[in-house]
Amino acid sequence: MFTDIKKFIHLSDEIIAAKKKNLPIVALESTIITHGMPAPDNYEIALEAEHLIRRNECVPATIAILDGIIKIGLSKNEIQTLSKNAEAVKLSTDNLPLSIAKQKTGSTTVAATLVLSAMADIQVFATGGIGGAHRGCETDFDISADLKQLAESPVNVICAGPKAILDIPKTIEILESLGVPLITYKSKNIPAFWSRDSGVKSALVAETVTEISNSFKIQSMLGLKSGQLICNPIPFKDEISIEIIEPLIQQSIKLANKHNITGKDLTPFLLTQILQNTEGKSLESNKALLLNNIDLASKIAINLK
Repeated sequence: MFTDIKKFIHLSDEIIAAKKKNLPIVALESTIITHGMPAPDNYEIALEAEHLIRRNECVPATIAILDGIIKIGLSKNEIQTLSKNAEAVKLSTDNLPLSIAKQKTGSTTVAATLVLSAMADIQVFATGGIGGAHRGCETDFDISADLKQLAESPVNVICAGPKAILDIPKTIEILESLGVPLITYKSKNIPAFWSRDSGVKSALVAETVTEISNSFKIQSMLGLKSGQLICNPIPFKDEISIEIIEPLIQQSIKLANKHNITGKDLTPFLLTQILQNTEGKSLESNKALLLNNIDLASKIAINLK
């Protein structure tokens, strides 16, 4: 039987070289390629994200499962193939092991990327927004595995806040209960993905990258095993205000309820509806916030060295 998970892991030559030279590495999830954006935007933003990380003098590690192999760092051809694969499985921590056992191909959510980043000893991970407690979770218990995994993986996750489609106050309460530091970067309030301000006050604010890095180092010294969630507001010029986006979110949620769309299908459905209702503006904002998060993640990765 299997004796070592390493038989399922493949680090790209670029990642192997980066580790030997102790270069800063920034992990990227792959769900944005398969489920987060339509073609050809998914392929183009994946390449642009990697290009920005390299331009910032870091090494990108896009993570996915290809034919049952854990890939830490994808080639351009692998990203292109994944972007065209309509059968790719959306992988979280619940279906990750069986998908590997069945030699499936799939993209990693925040939760799965956290597991694999920690396994590969990558301390910084940039994404768009995290999953969390969905609206109505007090009755249907629809809560993303992202939150639990943040409590178990010592990785800095840089995002633009919880996704605006979520119940943000409940998401924050769960993170607090799990002992996960939610730190806003230069913002008194927690951002809400497309919007700079959710209206919810932040308990922890960092004004500098050094404060974020030192917090992570001290957390490790204290023996705390959770990650840090760094919420980085979308740039002013790219945001969609909460006043504009909230009615569209409510409209999309009503439509999802009408068609009984739940579970892993819910978030992609809502994002697609909002994309249509904003006439493409939400997609452009999504790209901008991801690149903004990558910029901050690169600085943190360098500062941790």
